[in-house]
Amino acid sequence: MKKPVLLAAALFAGSSAPAFAHLDPAEHGSVMAGLTHPLFGADHVLAMIAVGLWAAQIGGRALWSVPAAFVATMVLGFVLAHAGAPLPLVEPAILASVVALGLVVAVAVRLDAATAAAIVAAFALFHGHAHGGELGSAGTWSFAAGFVIATALLHGLGMGLARLADRGVVTRIVGGATAIAGAALILG
Repeated sequence: MKKPVLLAAALFAGSSAPAFAHLDPAEHGSVMAGLTHPLFGADHVLAMIAVGLWAAQIGGRALWSVPAAFVATMVLGFVLAHAGAPLPLVEPAILASVVALGLVVAVAVRLDAATAAAIVAAFALFHGHAHGGELGSAGTWSFAAGFVIATALLHGLGMGLARLADRGVVTRIVGGATAIAGAALILG
């Protein structure tokens, strides 16, 4: 009984966001701006936690290869944005990632690690491009280091939540709630 309550409390706490969008790099530094950047967007938080949840559901090599594929491809998307390479439909793809990743967790889709990694990598390209498009006055690589760390921590949070919930029904419910939240973001 305590695990679902703890899980719900963790999700509630993780879903709150401050009233401001992003830290000012001039005031807080580029690493801190990058570190907080994914944390202040519900779409990024939900998708990145869902990656960790799904990796934990699959288990084995997916525990590391799925989050690593997301992070590596997210950096590629960042580099493309920084280089000025256009990527169509960035925001719709990010919102679709929340719904899709929530659904794969909700129905506990079991794929091999390489296929799951390829799926999350496709979404990560858009997340990284969005980060690159919002670089502003931050230093490129220190900002990137910050959002890479934040992303890895969110993946770890997802894996921890799945472990806390024994990768069972509660994890699937969280996946369903993630998909619903993603749909609400699309409609909102």
